[in-house]
Amino acid sequence: MSVRFRLPAVMAGIAAVFALCVMAGIAWNWAPDRPLPDLTQQWAPPPSRFIDVNGLSVHIRDEGMADDPVPVLLIHGTSSSLHTWEGWVSILKKDRRVISMDLPGFGLTGPNAAQDYSNAAYTRFILDLMDQLHIRKAVLAGNSLGGEIAWNVAVAAPQRVDKLILVDAAGYAFKPLSIPAGFQIARIPILSWFMDHTLPASMLEESVKDVYGNPEKVSPALLARYRAMTVRAGNRAALRKRIRTLNLGENAADIQRIHVPTLILWGGKDKLIPPENAAWFARDIAQSRLIMFDELGHVPQEEAPFVTAAAARIFLARDTR
Repeated sequence: MSVRFRLPAVMAGIAAVFALCVMAGIAWNWAPDRPLPDLTQQWAPPPSRFIDVNGLSVHIRDEGMADDPVPVLLIHGTSSSLHTWEGWVSILKKDRRVISMDLPGFGLTGPNAAQDYSNAAYTRFILDLMDQLHIRKAVLAGNSLGGEIAWNVAVAAPQRVDKLILVDAAGYAFKPLSIPAGFQIARIPILSWFMDHTLPASMLEESVKDVYGNPEKVSPALLARYRAMTVRAGNRAALRKRIRTLNLGENAADIQRIHVPTLILWGGKDKLIPPENAAWFARDIAQSRLIMFDELGHVPQEEAPFVTAAAARIFLARDTR
């Protein structure tokens, strides 16, 4: 007995099975954008509020000593939100006014009308936010992208910056040891539809664990927060625009123009922005001090908030005038 297969029929069958697998994968990982009102009750309880900054409704928290003449502004990194600073805020607000916010394109603030997520746009945003809050001068503390924004503000408007705290900050051209999967996918145009409508739990978990020195610290609650901030309407499209326009080290020469007291905090297990970058900041900023946390990753303020905030608090208490 012999069996004869018709090649077109076999190929059609394979194509059908493949299509079913793709459809099943999409259905299993389906995660469309969620509108802001669906997220605010859980993720923006008091003291969260929204203020208008040049037509953009910005999610902020303004806590601590209201009469502090030089507040501390905390600036988060890519795909993060003000929640990453909650541990720091709980400590610093005891004797300082502490302001955290969701940057345009991230968190609950979401995309801006111009769809501009360049360093220059973020620098203007921080200065506009300070003007809106009637802040003449502030301490700027930033992680990753937030650190890059902080030092860019210090270069653009040195009279508005009292001190800097750079936490695993971007600034120089560097070669990552590992890139979170979500960032890699954001760079591939053909996958934009899938990125906007799906969010595999395994990919999210891998991406968050990738920026921790100790992945075991990544809890289900933490993953739920990152998921909520990712699916906020417009954030995934904004991330694609930000990632595709990156030009690492484009303004690195300006770092030597920084002349304010600067604390550099770094995770020794940072695989995204390698620890050698910390030494470069320390070399190029005359009034700087570097503290390396050997067991922490790219987001030390989130992974170990109390020990890192303690270092920041000591730095803030020093009279460096």
